Amino acid sequence: MQFKHQHAAHCESGVMSSMCTNHGLVLSEAMVFGLSNALSFVYLPFVKIGGMPLVAYRSMPKSIIKGLQKNIGMKMKVEKFSNPEQGGKRLDELLAQGKIVGAQTSVFWLPYFPEEMRFHFNAHNLMIVDKTNDTYTISDPVFEHLVESDSKSLLKARFVKGVMAPKGALYYPTFVPESIDYQKVLPKCIKKTAKTMLKTPVPIAGLKGMHTLARHIRRLEKKDEHSNKLFLGNIIRMQEEIGTGGAGFRFIYASFLQESGELINNQDLIKASQMMTATGDAWREFALLIAKSIRSKNKKAIDYQAIAEKLESVADLEKKVYTFLLQAF
Repeated sequence: MQFKHQHAAHCESGVMSSMCTNHGLVLSEAMVFGLSNALSFVYLPFVKIGGMPLVAYRSMPKSIIKGLQKNIGMKMKVEKFSNPEQGGKRLDELLAQGKIVGAQTSVFWLPYFPEEMRFHFNAHNLMIVDKTNDTYTISDPVFEHLVESDSKSLLKARFVKGVMAPKGALYYPTFVPESIDYQKVLPKCIKKTAKTMLKTPVPIAGLKGMHTLARHIRRLEKKDEHSNKLFLGNIIRMQEEIGTGGAGFRFIYASFLQESGELINNQDLIKASQMMTATGDAWREFALLIAKSIRSKNKKAIDYQAIAEKLESVADLEKKVYTFLLQAF
């Protein structure tokens, strides 16, 4: 197979887009993201990463791989290993069979990541496409070109311990459909995402999760300012930096809606794409408001009320998009 590397905004959707395309089913990253129902919002104050509450703007790691399989009929084989020796041997066997192999790794131990970009995130996805002597050729979608890793470093990244430990996970397709019935699949996927965001009963997910986070931001007034700045900074770091393509994946979903509207000739989806882009812009404004608040040069007090109100206004914008989408079919 003649492998072609693809640069993407986010690792898991980028890997699946590249994997499908290199197997003959051309899917953009945005289409993979939308078809896997990956758009989400979750605020988990009781789950800490790096000491900060988890704020997620997409579904859980691996959900894109699982969701895409379910919605388009693709089949994937996932293998995990009890020890590094076994995992390394199996990777070499799969490469010898000519397979493109997906892997879950830690970002921190990958030698081609610049030091300033390394952090302890154990759910980074990449593809291994070849091995020469002790060097693996890697297609990491967040890089513009193919990269390389020695076997020791890659093994360390695959078997790191901690939250979301990858356990050497490898994955590859066993069946890729030649085409997708978009007229049937797209309405189903879009309505499911809209319903999930609008009607999730738990107060930590969907639009309710945004309002819960807004209430918690208001309560920060009575707490330590240094800790508050770390808390607020974490919200926008997860929104803008952790493989989102910016604005908490809202721009990627807007591209999905645009592409979907053109595929099935639905003008409402194209209008919804514009509405979702406006929502992404509002998320950016929310991030900018926080950034200016926590790095104020004139030591102005943080206006928690204004930040909370901005988040609530973003939630209101998203509500309009999802309500409109449910009426688009």
